[in-house]
Amino acid sequence: MNEKVKVGVVGCGAISGAYLGMAKNFPQVEIAACADLDFERAKAKASEFNIPKAVSVDEIFSDPSIEIVLNLTVPKAHVPIALRAIEAGKHTYAEKPLAIDRADGRKMLDAAKARGVMVGCAPDTFLGAGIQTARKCIDDGEIGKPVAFTSLWLSRGHESWHPSPEFYYEVGGGPMFDMGPYYLTALLNLLGPIHRLAGSATVQIPERTITHKNKEGGPGPKFGKKVPVETPDHISGIIEFANGCSGCIMTSFATMFSGHDNKQPITIYGTEGTLRVPDPNGFDGPVSLRKTGESEWREVPHAFVKGYGRSVGLADMAYAIRSRRPVRASGALAFAVLDAMQGFLDSSKSGQYHKMTAPFERPAPMPAHLPFGMLDE
Repeated sequence: MNEKVKVGVVGCGAISGAYLGMAKNFPQVEIAACADLDFERAKAKASEFNIPKAVSVDEIFSDPSIEIVLNLTVPKAHVPIALRAIEAGKHTYAEKPLAIDRADGRKMLDAAKARGVMVGCAPDTFLGAGIQTARKCIDDGEIGKPVAFTSLWLSRGHESWHPSPEFYYEVGGGPMFDMGPYYLTALLNLLGPIHRLAGSATVQIPERTITHKNKEGGPGPKFGKKVPVETPDHISGIIEFANGCSGCIMTSFATMFSGHDNKQPITIYGTEGTLRVPDPNGFDGPVSLRKTGESEWREVPHAFVKGYGRSVGLADMAYAIRSRRPVRASGALAFAVLDAMQGFLDSSKSGQYHKMTAPFERPAPMPAHLPFGMLDE
C-alpha cells in the first residue's frame, strides 16, 4: 500500500468542501487537481484546500496520473461525466445519486465493466461507526430475525435555505432521489437485497418560492423566484426484502414538524428485540437496543472507528484499487438504490409491485481494529 492514488475533482460546489476537508485524513488518497465549469470557483477550492492545481474539466480526463475522477456535479451530469472518465480509463466515484434513471445507470456500469475500471458512489455514511454498529447488532442476532422496519425523512423542502434549490424539484431530484439514497443505502447494508417494492408518489405543492437569505439576512440572489415542481415531492413506499423483512419508507419535501426522531429515524423490529438506527445522513449517531426481557432502551457502544466524514467511500475505493478487492460504496450498491428509487415512481404510475432488476450483495463490514484513516492492513 505504498503508492498514493491520485484523484481529480470535477465540480467544486457546496458539497466539495466536505469531501476535500476529510480526504486529507486518508494516507492512500491524494487530491491532485480540481476543475469546475466556473474556473474561478475551482481556483478558490484549490487555494482553500491546498490542492496543487485548478484545471479545466478536459485536463482532468487527459491527465494520465489521475486514477479516480471524483464527480461532484449536479445529478443530471453524473452519467456524462462518469462516461468521459471511464472512456479515459479512469475509475469514477460520484456524489449521489448514481444516475437520474435506471437506463443511464446501467449504461455507466456496463461501460465501466467493459473498460475494466471501478465505479463508486455516495452516500458513504453507512461506513461510519453508527450504521456499522447497527449492522453488527443485526448480524450478531441481537434482535433475532428482522421482521419489520420504518424509515422516515420528512421536511418542507430546500427553498428556504438553499441559494439555488431548483434542481431539487427537477426530474432526478425530489425527496426520494435527494435523501432516499442515504436511507436506502443504510437499509440495504443492514438487511440485504430487496425482493420487491411498491410506492405512492405525488406532487403536493406544485410551485415553490425561493426565500433563501444572504449572510447579512437580506434577500438572496434568487429571493422570490417561482420554481415549478416537476417531480413528486412526497413518496411513500413498502419494501419487502429477500430475507422476509418488510416495512415502510417515506420521504417528503411537503411536510412541517415531522414528529419523528431525527437522531434515529430508522427502526428495525425483530423477533427478539428492536433496534433504533442513527440518522444515515451522518456517520456516528447513537444506536439503541431493547431486547426481550429488558424494561428500557440502552445505547450500544460504537464498535467501529468514529470521526469519518464524506470521502471515506472515496478512500475505500483507493484502497480497493491497490488491494484489488471490491469497493464497499460500489456502483452495484448505488444501482440497487437507483433501481429502488425509480421503482417507487414506476409502481405509483402502474399500480403494481416493482421487482428489483439486478443482483446485489451486501458490502463487507468495515474493519473495526484499524486506526483512523487506515482501511486496509
